Amino acid sequence: LGVPLSSLDETPELDLTVDGADEIDAQLTLIKGGGGALLREKIVAAASARMIVIADASKVVDVLGRFPLPIEVNRFGLKATELAVLNAAESLGLDGPVRLRMADGAPFVTDGGHFILDASFGRIPDPRALSKALHVIPGVVEHGLFLDLAQLAVIAGADGISTVQAN
Repeated sequence: LGVPLSSLDETPELDLTVDGADEIDAQLTLIKGGGGALLREKIVAAASARMIVIADASKVVDVLGRFPLPIEVNRFGLKATELAVLNAAESLGLDGPVRLRMADGAPFVTDGGHFILDASFGRIPDPRALSKALHVIPGVVEHGLFLDLAQLAVIAGADGISTVQAN
């Protein structure tokens, strides 16, 4: 159709990203990464002047955490990283299993060659504190908490389309 294509290296600053989310709260804090490309999606979102999220109403939550939080981790030191994630969560009052994501009987490998730990902590009342705690763990490459990246969510529900704007 004649639409020009470009890589992020060729066009490192984007005007707009439109993407989905696994969970969205009223402050447009997101959980993403259910498909396994959370690092790349976060790089693209951060390189964009504006991010719009499109989702159905089942993705909207009062408090994040119904969907397991994907955490992209380096393969080296996997068990040590998993233990550090569990300890960080416990220090924030979060509890729940952290499981290595599997695909076809083997660990799921991201586009960047990393593994994903899916953390089922349940309710995450302070996503910022959890984000900070995860970012200081050396084996954590990135996590699926998208903070301050989306400006608008377009939500499709039984009653039609609604929008949520960032404050």
